[in-house]
Amino acid sequence: MKDKNLPDDIKAKSLDELREILNSLLTKIETSPNLENSADDYQKLIKVNNLIEKKFQSLSKEISNNSKSKIDEIIKNAKKIK
Repeated sequence: MKDKNLPDDIKAKSLDELREILNSLLTKIETSPNLENSADDYQKLIKVNNLIEKKFQSLSKEISNNSKSKIDEIIKNAKKIK
């Protein structure tokens, strides 16, 4: 289940937009009278969910690195003041 199978326009969407896609897929699956016909939608739901996880991890790592850089800079400036 690689996210490579997703269209590029989905990969470029923000987390909020992806969440909206997930919600619409869930609604579509839940309201479908025949679950066998929902297999493709379910696979897409899983792929979009995996993409959201990867984006979230990437953003989390970016925030963590930015915070670490700012803390290091503050410590460096504090040492200069002493």
